[in-house]
Amino acid sequence: MQINIQSIHFDADKKLLQFIRQKIEKLKTFNQDLQNAEVFLRIGAAADAANKLVELKVHLPGHILFASDQSKSFEEATDHCAESVRRQLEKLKP
Repeated sequence: MQINIQSIHFDADKKLLQFIRQKIEKLKTFNQDLQNAEVFLRIGAAADAANKLVELKVHLPGHILFASDQSKSFEEATDHCAESVRRQLEKLKP
């Protein structure tokens, strides 16, 4: 599965990129038909600490699954997005 990660208006460090790739790769255990995933990382303009935004789009044959979350860290937001997509994959099972 191909995973594209785009950090918008900042450079993400390798540790964060590796963490995101591991989380997305785990989704293949729920559905082997995953084709690719797109992850967008943004830092919001909010003044509070929860200004890290992660958007996750996963492509399956005939389906596009999407999740987004805003949290105080990219890792936490990635966890929430991966869990949301996992639940969507569970609903697609026959």
